[in-house]
Amino acid sequence: MKKIITTILLASSFLANAAEPEFSADQLKQVTQLRTTALNSNLSYELLESLTTEVGPRLPGTDNDKKAVAWAKAKFNQLGFDKVWLEEATFPEWRRYSESGKILTPSEQPLHLTALGNSISTPKEGITATVVLFETLDELIAAPANSLKGKIAYINYRMNRHIDGNGYGPAVKARGTGAIEASKKGAVAYMMRSVSTGHHRFAHTGGSYYKDGVKKIPNVTIANPDADQIARLVALGKDVSVNINVQTENLGEGTGYNVIGQFNGTENPEQYVLIGGHLDSWDLGTGALDDGAGVALTMAAAKHISDVKRPKRSIRVVLFAAEELGLWGAKAYFAEHKNELSNIVAAAESDFGADVVYAFESNVSAESLPVVRAIAKELSPLNIEHIGKNQANGGPDLIPLKAATSAPIFELAQDGTDYFDYHHTADDTLDKVTPAKLRQNTAAYAVFALMAADAKTTIKPKAQNKQ
Repeated sequence: MKKIITTILLASSFLANAAEPEFSADQLKQVTQLRTTALNSNLSYELLESLTTEVGPRLPGTDNDKKAVAWAKAKFNQLGFDKVWLEEATFPEWRRYSESGKILTPSEQPLHLTALGNSISTPKEGITATVVLFETLDELIAAPANSLKGKIAYINYRMNRHIDGNGYGPAVKARGTGAIEASKKGAVAYMMRSVSTGHHRFAHTGGSYYKDGVKKIPNVTIANPDADQIARLVALGKDVSVNINVQTENLGEGTGYNVIGQFNGTENPEQYVLIGGHLDSWDLGTGALDDGAGVALTMAAAKHISDVKRPKRSIRVVLFAAEELGLWGAKAYFAEHKNELSNIVAAAESDFGADVVYAFESNVSAESLPVVRAIAKELSPLNIEHIGKNQANGGPDLIPLKAATSAPIFELAQDGTDYFDYHHTADDTLDKVTPAKLRQNTAAYAVFALMAADAKTTIKPKAQNKQ
């Protein structure tokens, strides 16, 4: 009988402990205070305005890139971060100098284009050739050997519009490797419809790659209205020839810096929540959406947290270098910290513009889900839905983290319905950012980061978090 009573008491004690909340009433009051503070503060917009106005475009390796590093370091210090430091990252440095294009036959018309990142130059007079249209990358790959000799390969793939930007992945494959496949078939240049949902006559740039053993050819995108024009001419059975002229330069290995600021935790400062974005941008616009907004809102979120309380674990903001040229800053950061990645208790990156956060998702161990649900509950007043599938992918700069180890990954999903109208264009400027939406983003990141850092239970990754 005594044994039964002891068992019952132990079971009761276990259930009582299991039922204890992850956050006390006082902690939840602080979360409410933080959420209100962030929603009523213009700090994130002020930071974004400063970055895009005083620095502007931030192509890796340029003078403006260096100015952005100095700007970020100074802002972290002004905001009172406990620790501010730089970590070196190297990358293939590239420059765009000039670009132009025109349709020559069946009638002369301007062609709005831009070189893709890493593209080689055309000759000074440009390249003039007949266009061969393909609707998909797979069709180009399937073209007969040497069938494009002396021609310009053109992929006309149309990206679909969706709140989660799910059309980007399929479209971007042609951007990354199209020039390789075109060159294999004998093409003298590669051209593609912009990876874009926009209707404005802006061409969208982005990263592209070459392959050892395959001849490098110039690599450009054209604005969607011009893409439609070429498609109509081809459909009419016309012989379409164009001249494209891009002058670029590959400068070898360049050096940049991840800029990092941290507010130290009170109990376990070696453990930290990682939030941030990438500091670099393409050179066509001022990088307000991609990714000045992510930089500004995560810096502001951390500052708001420090003004309300110091959580148990640290809040670290990482502004990654050279993301646009191939995640070089992220690769450097996670390689530098490879022996201490288990100290990351939660990681989330903001790199999808500045529209509202509409959904929250995790990728963590099952025993960490009560913390996730508690965070989701405090995000709901911001009109953020908890997805609950526990399959978050996180932002692009977290890809090397996921490849290196298991990690607790989170995603605060932003409405991307219009994001690809402006992405990687001259139209990526401050006027596209709505201050109230940026404040909602800032509040979401602040609530998430504080609660992840201050939870009773340390958030753990899945046993195998490689997807």
